[in-house]
Amino acid sequence: MRTRLAIRIHSVLERYFPERRVFLKSDTDTRFIRLRPATQLIAFTGSAALVAWAIIATAVLLMDSIGSGNFREQAKRDQSTYQARLSDLSAQRNGRAEEAVAAQERFNAALKQISVMQSELLASETHRRELETGIEVIQSTLRETMKQREMARTKLAAIEGSVEGGAAVAQISGSSAPISLLADALARTAAERDQVVIDAQDALVQAEDLNHELAIMRDQNDAIFRQLEEAMAVSVAPLDKMFRSAGMPTERMLETVRRGYSGQGGPLMPLSFSTRGKAQSADTLRANRLLNQMDRLNLYRIAAQKAPFATPVKNAFRFTSEFGFRRDPKTGGRRMHNGVDFAAGNGTPLYSTADGVVTHAGWASGYGRLVKLQHEFGVETRYAHMSKMRVKVGQRVSRGDHIGDMGASGRVTGVHLHYEVRIGGKAVNPMIFIKAANDVF
Repeated sequence: MRTRLAIRIHSVLERYFPERRVFLKSDTDTRFIRLRPATQLIAFTGSAALVAWAIIATAVLLMDSIGSGNFREQAKRDQSTYQARLSDLSAQRNGRAEEAVAAQERFNAALKQISVMQSELLASETHRRELETGIEVIQSTLRETMKQREMARTKLAAIEGSVEGGAAVAQISGSSAPISLLADALARTAAERDQVVIDAQDALVQAEDLNHELAIMRDQNDAIFRQLEEAMAVSVAPLDKMFRSAGMPTERMLETVRRGYSGQGGPLMPLSFSTRGKAQSADTLRANRLLNQMDRLNLYRIAAQKAPFATPVKNAFRFTSEFGFRRDPKTGGRRMHNGVDFAAGNGTPLYSTADGVVTHAGWASGYGRLVKLQHEFGVETRYAHMSKMRVKVGQRVSRGDHIGDMGASGRVTGVHLHYEVRIGGKAVNPMIFIKAANDVF
């Protein structure tokens, strides 16, 4: 059976690849090589495979060359777009820096103006109280003078009646006292009456002048109050917006600051005047409201110094990755990025963004060389991929202290800083703090 199959296969091959002989002749001998059908089939198959491989390899190389050219063009376009974006971001950053400087100057000027206005307000309030006391004294004197005037008029009328009556004439004529004494008494009484009238008129004029001056002082106080209220609105509102946009509970934060700075005294003490059992005046209540707002502004200022409203890199840098989901540079998969990346040269100084305590300074898996700082209000900042750490665990640092150098340690594709901000252990967008600081400071 096998022999028949072999004979049949050989006959088929003979049809397409007949047996051939290749003669090799020399000067003394002639030889030949016999090429059987199977040998020819193997040679043909090998040659065909070699040609097919050459064609496929050439096509692959051509396609790769074309694709590489397109990729290079696309890379050049992306690079030009990226450079334009960087230039735009740099211009925006410079503009924000100028706005921050101007805002800081306006803020300092407002604080100075508030201090001056506060002093004027306290002085005017004291002067107003003195004027009210003076008016009360004048009114009391005026009432006493009016009583004396009425008594003098009654006494004069009685004396005149007694002089005109016949009984009085008889009494006077029978008396041993001279009439000249009676005339002198009448003259003195008349002079006292005239003086009382003049004093009363002067008191009324003085009271009217004091009332006019008091009205002017009230208008001035009202103008000062309005300016102070406007200054407080302009100063407090941006700070409140800044902390709320950063996701920080403002009331709880201010209460924490208030407990840490609980001393009282000086110009921010609430105004308190003796009202003799009466309710406080509207001006007093208004002044106390302003003092409370000034106290709130001061608490915001202290809180802003303790929160990470700053940039960890002061040298030239560029943002290379934002907060949020992104394509993983290593695996290509979609992954959450819990911070922002700053790219600069190796060894670029890195700075603390707020006062705090170092809770970690060492190697941490994909973070590489990592420094963690614990700040007030449950805020933590992380600085990863350092080339060198310049702080130790337990060390206290202030805003702007040099805590390390930028590097490429850990799971990275190049030199950069991975910067995180966490509140209560939850990662938040650090750009909220950076942009908020630029908008206000």
